[in-house]
Amino acid sequence: MKLKGKAALVTGGAAGIGREISERFVSGGSEVLVADLVESDVGSFVRADVTNATDVAALVAHAERELGGLDVLVNNAGGYEEPVFPAAPVDHWSRTLDLNLRAVMLGISFALPALRRRGGGAIVNVASSAGLGLKPHPGPEYAAAKAAVMRLTACLAPLADEGIRINCVCPHTVATPSVLEEIERHRSEGREPPGPLGDTLLSPADVADAVLRFVRDERLAGRIEVLNGGEPPRLLPLE
Repeated sequence: MKLKGKAALVTGGAAGIGREISERFVSGGSEVLVADLVESDVGSFVRADVTNATDVAALVAHAERELGGLDVLVNNAGGYEEPVFPAAPVDHWSRTLDLNLRAVMLGISFALPALRRRGGGAIVNVASSAGLGLKPHPGPEYAAAKAAVMRLTACLAPLADEGIRINCVCPHTVATPSVLEEIERHRSEGREPPGPLGDTLLSPADVADAVLRFVRDERLAGRIEVLNGGEPPRLLPLE
């Protein structure tokens, strides 16, 4: 798929990885609608809670009304905050599941009719290496949700028969402003950054590159691309 003239919706697109993705679509000639709780100066902006079905339905309707349709959805919004499961209250860890899994499912559900009206399109989900493997992760509910997003992506591969390709990017730790701030805080306290913060970091551009590869490459559906800092991207095998 060529980017020029296409209409893309990017959730969590105001900052960090999402902003880089949004800017990349704009530079490629796409019309971009950014959905976030924080205002964006890239493309068009709608303040929305992507865990709320009414908000997500309104986002897709806005894209069709103001951009003339929808060709691409990037489910980028995500994250988690302490405390975490099982120490956190139910409503707290439930919000993490809603943001990292339910929001993805809502986005896909409401985007599909709009994509069908365009004769097809692309959806890219942004997961995380937190969902890979069996090592413990400091945010169990976050890791579980990201693992589910990858499995969801694979299960929806047959939508390619309708011309709708759903794929997933799975990055390790990315050098967003918030991550860099946390690293600097540890070092200012005389401590080495723990866990993944001490690994080779990806840049937001690395993740945007992977998202755009999936949008452009019409051969791929139901695939997960893993990104690790300092290593070439790799597609997980189908079996």
